[in-house]
Amino acid sequence: MGNKVVKFGGSSLADAEQFRKVANIIKSDNKRRYVVPSAPGKRFPDDIKITDMLYKCCELAGSGVDFSEEFEIIRNRYNEIIANLGLDMDLEEDFDRIVRELKARPARDYSASRGEYLNGKVLAKYLGFNFVDASEVIIFDTKGTLLLDETLKAVRSKLKNLENAVIPGFYGRTTEGVIKTFSRGGSDVTGSIIANAVRADIYENWTDVSGFLVADPRIVENPDVINVITYRELRELAYMGASVLHEDAIFPVRSAGIPINIRNTNRPEDDGTMIVSDDYDFSKESLKHTITGIAGRKGFSTINIEKAMMNSETGFGMKVLKVLYDNGLSFEHMPSGIDTMSITVDSAKLEPVREKVLSGIRREVKPDNIEIEDGIALLAIVGRRMKNTRGTVARIFASMAHARINVKMIDQGSSELNVIIGVSESDLAEAIRRIYDMFINSEKQ
Repeated sequence: MGNKVVKFGGSSLADAEQFRKVANIIKSDNKRRYVVPSAPGKRFPDDIKITDMLYKCCELAGSGVDFSEEFEIIRNRYNEIIANLGLDMDLEEDFDRIVRELKARPARDYSASRGEYLNGKVLAKYLGFNFVDASEVIIFDTKGTLLLDETLKAVRSKLKNLENAVIPGFYGRTTEGVIKTFSRGGSDVTGSIIANAVRADIYENWTDVSGFLVADPRIVENPDVINVITYRELRELAYMGASVLHEDAIFPVRSAGIPINIRNTNRPEDDGTMIVSDDYDFSKESLKHTITGIAGRKGFSTINIEKAMMNSETGFGMKVLKVLYDNGLSFEHMPSGIDTMSITVDSAKLEPVREKVLSGIRREVKPDNIEIEDGIALLAIVGRRMKNTRGTVARIFASMAHARINVKMIDQGSSELNVIIGVSESDLAEAIRRIYDMFINSEKQ
């Protein structure tokens, strides 16, 4: 029998009613044998996540301030879930242990990890599954770097004789026995690791949206769901901030060729989005749109350099890039002309070394003119189908021209998987809407 690893986010496990939905999903498919839960999320907009409350308790404990009132809210939250599910269990020993540990050694990673730990115990009891503490199988080195090979061996050893298991997400333990967490959203990574270890048929990531959207719903009203996306396309879009799962969650399953399915706990009948390997056979998929997705991000600056006969000056680009390197800067894009070069960098990273960069470039290459333009947004138009579709870039420019949006930069990689354009930050939202209309709405007609 094959198996599936299923990860449920905090909104999927926010209260007892959500637990019931999760249990129904798991029990509807006997391949869903390994479950990775997050800590309880928000039940309503103004609610506070359990993880944030645990961070608060840790902060108070570290300052020598009594945190019993804050911890009581956490205790009541779990007890309410347990009572509403009718479970014959309590977590009092665990609560007392957490309080003692926070008073003795208030460590942020330990305190935050307890949300997933406690939720995992409750979910395992409710499902009748085995509970496996993630600290037994997720291994970091002393610097906090995941030891993937050691972790995969530990997971396989622990699960080989277990028909099913709940493994809390987000945390593990260092080789010295100290609790260590991934960055926020790290339960996605745990699920991906477990999927690799058990050689899952599929890794289902259940959240509160019905898949990966073509564009940000805060900008485009009711954007389409992407049915199928490749890992490479996802990486391009995720870099620009469009993601429903932790960025690092891609690699453990990508290396094993395991697809990810983004699903909606509140709409389990929806197919969601399949994230597949780059060599996936798309011949069986209907050609829906030229592009796969659109994403944009603010906070960039462009260093514009002009010098006559720049193209004939050997090592010009190398000298400029060395100035960036010496100041700890990497560049995002570097389009150039015969006598011009534009280098796009992260504004926040540039700001502390701005004058050093300008003086360094002046010293190294003696430009005729150099200036920095702030307030730049980068917009990525991504799609595997663009490579074989004529006129894609022309349509992008047409959509910008109709909206009177000035395109400050354009860059296209050799793979033709994506086109990057630079616009003023004030134009970003409208640019996304115009491109969506050009490539999605118009292609529906």
